[in-house]
Amino acid sequence: MNTSIWQEIIRQIQAGTSEKSHPFRYATLATVGLETLPRLRTVVLREFDPQTLRITFYTDTRSKKMLHIKENNRVSLLLFHHENQLQIRIEGLAIRERSPELLQERWSHLHAASRLDYTSVLSPGTEIASPEKVDYMKEEGNLFFGMVHIAPFKIEYLKLSRPKNTRVRFSKRGSGWTSDYLVP
Repeated sequence: MNTSIWQEIIRQIQAGTSEKSHPFRYATLATVGLETLPRLRTVVLREFDPQTLRITFYTDTRSKKMLHIKENNRVSLLLFHHENQLQIRIEGLAIRERSPELLQERWSHLHAASRLDYTSVLSPGTEIASPEKVDYMKEEGNLFFGMVHIAPFKIEYLKLSRPKNTRVRFSKRGSGWTSDYLVP
C-alpha cells in the first residue's frame, strides 16, 4: 500500500475537522434515495477517527438527506483543496447515531447560534415566503439534532500537478486497505 499518500489523506481529513479554515472542513455529500436521482449538498465535517476512518457530520433529522440515507445508506463525499490541487473522493456507508447520551453530549458543546439550525418549526427544505419567516421552537433540548457517521470502503486520491497528476484508489479489504494507481 502507498503509505505516504495514505498518511497525507489522514492528515488532510484530520485538519479539516480540527482547523476551521481548512478547505476540507466543508465536504460535498452525495446521496441517492428511492427516486434514484443523485442529490448533492455541503456538510461540515465535525469528527474524524484516524484509526477507523469514520467521518462524522451533524444534520437536522428531518432533512431530505436523512430520508435518503434511510432509503440507501451508500454515500459519497467529495473534498477539494484548491491551493494544494488535491481532491479526495470517499465512498462509504452512512450510519445514523442513535445514542441519546452521545447526541446530548455533542449538543451541549454547540454554540447557541448553531443550535438554531436544529430547532426550526418547519423542516429543512420547506417553502417559505422570505428568510424572515423562519420560526424556531421555544423548547430546550436537541429536538432535531442528528449525527451521521460515514464508514468508508473506498477512497480515491487525486493530486493535480505538472508534469504528471497522481491518482490512487484505496479499497477496504476485510480489516485492511489495499491501493492501486489509476490513470488520472
